[in-house]
Amino acid sequence: AACFLDSIATLNLQGDGVGLNYHYGLFKQEFVDHKQHEIPDEWLDGENMLVDTGVSFPVQLGDKVYQSKMYDMDVLGYKSGKNVLHLFDLETVSDEVITDGISFDKKDIARNLTLFLYPDDSDKDGQLLRIYQQYFMVSNAAQLIIKEEKEKGHDLKDLDKYVAVQINDTHPSLIIPELIRLMIAEGITFRRAADIVSNVCAYTNHTILAEALEKWPLDYLQQVVPQLMPIIEGLDFAVFAAYKGNPDLRIIDDQNKVHMAKMDMHFSHSINGVAALHTEILKNQELRPFYNVYPHKFNNKTNGITFRRWIMHSNHELSDLIDQLIGEGWKSDANHLEELMWYYNDENALNRLDQIKYDNKVRLAEMVKLREGIDIDPNSIFDVQVKRLHEYKRQQMNALWIIYKYQQIKNGLIPPRPITVIFGAKAAPAYTMAKNIIHLILCLQELINNDPQVSPYLKVVMIQNYNVAKAEKVIPACDISEQISLASKEASGTGNMKFMLNGAITLGTADGANVEIRNLVGNDNIYIFGRTSDEVINLYNTSGYHAIDYYLRSNSIHQCVDFITSPELLSIGDETMLKELQDNLIHKDWFMTLLDLESYCAVKETALLDYENRAWWKRKSLVNIARSGFFSSDRTIMEYNNDIWHLR
Repeated sequence: AACFLDSIATLNLQGDGVGLNYHYGLFKQEFVDHKQHEIPDEWLDGENMLVDTGVSFPVQLGDKVYQSKMYDMDVLGYKSGKNVLHLFDLETVSDEVITDGISFDKKDIARNLTLFLYPDDSDKDGQLLRIYQQYFMVSNAAQLIIKEEKEKGHDLKDLDKYVAVQINDTHPSLIIPELIRLMIAEGITFRRAADIVSNVCAYTNHTILAEALEKWPLDYLQQVVPQLMPIIEGLDFAVFAAYKGNPDLRIIDDQNKVHMAKMDMHFSHSINGVAALHTEILKNQELRPFYNVYPHKFNNKTNGITFRRWIMHSNHELSDLIDQLIGEGWKSDANHLEELMWYYNDENALNRLDQIKYDNKVRLAEMVKLREGIDIDPNSIFDVQVKRLHEYKRQQMNALWIIYKYQQIKNGLIPPRPITVIFGAKAAPAYTMAKNIIHLILCLQELINNDPQVSPYLKVVMIQNYNVAKAEKVIPACDISEQISLASKEASGTGNMKFMLNGAITLGTADGANVEIRNLVGNDNIYIFGRTSDEVINLYNTSGYHAIDYYLRSNSIHQCVDFITSPELLSIGDETMLKELQDNLIHKDWFMTLLDLESYCAVKETALLDYENRAWWKRKSLVNIARSGFFSSDRTIMEYNNDIWHLR
């Protein structure tokens, strides 16, 4: 979203962002006893760029009405326009409700509403708070839209001629009934208001994970937004009448759950995925009933990143080299990066590119030494996996490869060059298995980095409290970019694009935007392993995957998984956490780690050996940079505007 705001302003389009003025981020991550601990991450400490606008709106939450405050932050484009990010808050919010770490009284809405980004929603109070936050945001946004359009003298019956709303995932879905409610209050009929709002709103789906396609119990919504319930029930009845009660299409299901995505798809004029493969999976699998009804609504908008942030700002040396080689036109039109292919056989240019990579590795090594106390060799291969900790992203598979490599080295099989495996990841506070995976990685870090037989050839680094500032150091220094999600589970990914832009080579599955990276760079400049999305979906549909079969069938898999509870690791770690992870891999493994493990190990070995052909690897790096222009968020935003928004 930050990249998109940058591109909207750069392209001189009138488009503002809306959010909440969170006082604390997700959390600051600390490692204690090889485990993740969470402490508050204060966002509003000291000076910031927020401007108190004096604008305020009444928002009904439950049976009370609260008065919001709107703060604005300017979003400046590259040598061009300026837009605004509107952030809403309550004056009554107070950190006095924080009790321990990031725990707080979830029931005190007046004091906690905007306190934390993504509060723990593993219990009812947390889920209610999420709904309170979501409605507070969209109610303010809807009232701001109505206010601005009335000030311009526009007839609200023509709202769809002047306003476009992009529903970015399901979190802002309540904007649909809220806009309808406000238009009814202005004298517009329910049916007319629903038609207008459908032409105003467009929906972006960001995931096929069921946990992220929000569906709220009806009684929760009745408690939080009673004023919206007649609207939501009216929308559901309209769907029931139009589609003869088809249960797959109902907004309110027979379990009295309200499906946000279904409401979005019925009452938006556009439905898009965020990578070509993702959109095809939505059409043919996850959202097929809706594609059958609304094929004209579905379209793809592959994600993008702002090159101003992810190369001009974070990798000055590379940005300057590109300027010297092809001029500065790429900064406003990333397609010009293709001109770098002129230097495919230019030894001088390739050596300069390689020196920049080395310099960035030196800087990262200095940061790791300073912050983590670990010495790493810039001449080693930097093998990097940095992203949210989730089983589908399969950091656990990377950890099993580390065990595999550790065992090889202990048996005298020395790699031709040292390898440094770098992780950065936070686990949601209530996500037990994700915390277990972090624990395993930290135990491996302790074991391997202190083993004089192994550490000269293999190091493990888990960067504490990984964030954007650290990403700006890590990404330019990466040699191998780990994008190893289970095929069909990653909608797109944007980390893969950032690494590609900075000359890293992708090691990944045929998932998300990895597929489009492969199409752009060719098979010689990417390393793809594992089952395809079709094969994975078939295994899910037929219940055809049983992890224990792979565990028992393969001696190498058996040895890696057994090592999780080896004496070496149990002397460092928590037996309960390690055993729980091991049991999950053997008996459940919902994201099929063991299915792809041997393919992953084999292809990763190929990549590590290919790195030794330095001339070839430098060319691979150049090709990735040259072909990354497609992933500019400027391109993505132009597609949104041309196909969906039609801003002038």
